[in-house]
Parts: sequence; structure tokens; C-alpha cells
Amino acid sequence: MIWFEVLVEGASDVPAVREVLTRHFGLLENLHFRIHRHKGRGILPDDLLGQPDPKQQTLLHQLPAKLKGFSHLGDQACVVVLIDVDRDPCRELLGQLNSMLARLPKRPPRVLFRLAIEETESWFIADVDAVAAAYPKVRAQKLQKLRRIVADEIVGAWEELAVALDIKDSEVTGADKYAWAERISPYLNLTEPHSPSLRKFVDGIHREVLKHPAGSR
Repeated sequence: MIWFEVLVEGASDVPAVREVLTRHFGLLENLHFRIHRHKGRGILPDDLLGQPDPKQQTLLHQLPAKLKGFSHLGDQACVVVLIDVDRDPCRELLGQLNSMLARLPKRPPRVLFRLAIEETESWFIADVDAVAAAYPKVRAQKLQKLRRIVADEIVGAWEELAVALDIKDSEVTGADKYAWAERISPYLNLTEPHSPSLRKFVDGIHREVLKHPAGSR
């Protein structure tokens, strides 16, 4: 049976990831997958093999230790790591992640790195119909502005979403971002995602599911 351990940067990433796994693939939380949230992205530790600082609960700081901890998983399991690109070059970031993975003496047999370009809010602003369905009172001119943004362009995605929802970006909290994700994610087009990085995330999960379908033994 397929099993996913999904590592994300924070709480606001969870609703979209859960929506992909449950609605699009029919997987059940705690039966087919588990999502681990962290306190931001952070940076990889200098000592990849050492014990992580317990005070540093960011994804990248904890990642080498967590991957080593998942080394016991069998080949029916896959560790998925979803990281915001922010403003880093994609190839450079993936290169760092793959280099880190190769240096670990113990690691899971299957690891899937996926990037949200520039962040998971980019998935939302790329799918304006989903935003409109989640927030039907949003003014048409605000939606039109979102439609002019090239999907996955580095524009400050959460700030653009805040503007569309008439919220000052200086007043946006983590709770706001989580609420956006909870409301918009159920309306995301997951069959033909508008965001290229969301499409790659869905396609990556699809390939892993094909290796070990949820009902297989």
C-alpha cells in the first residue's frame, strides 16, 4: 500500500497538499499519508550528519535528520518534500537538495523534492476562478488584475492575494494565510492545474501512486 510522508514549511501549505492527496488521488490521511509542518523554510545545517538544533524547527534545518529518520521506510513509501522557491534559482535549490540527499549514509529509498514557485499562494493566484469561487465578493477588477499575472511569476504571491482580498499586507497573519488556503484549495483545478509548479507536484505524486496504488498490497 502506498504511504507518503509529506514535509512542508508551515501550516498554510497543509490544506492545498491535503486537497491534492485526498480529492485528486482519493488517499486518506493517516492511512495513506501524513503531513509534517514546520516553522518556515530555513537553511540546511552545515553538519548534515549531526543532531539538529531543537530550537530550529524550520524545514531545511530539520530535513537531513528527518530523512535519516525515515530511512526505515520500505519501497512502498515515499517522502515528499515541498519547498517554496521564494527568489532562489530552481536548479540551484534542487541541486543543493539532491547533493544533501546523496551525502546521507541512511535515507529513504524514495524521496520526491517539489518546489512551489514562488510559494503555495502562487498556486492560488494562478487559479483565479478558484479565488472567485472561494471569495465571491471579490471585486471583478481585483480578479482581472490577478488574471494578468503570469502563472508562477515571482511577484510576491501572498501580497498579491492580500490586495485582491482587500487586506493590507502589513496586517496579514499566518492565520490569514491558513484561512485562504482552506477556502481556496477545494476549488483548485487539479486536473489541469494553472500553476506549472502545482502541475509538477500533482504529476510527481501521480507517478509515485502508479508504482504502488492505494489499494495494492
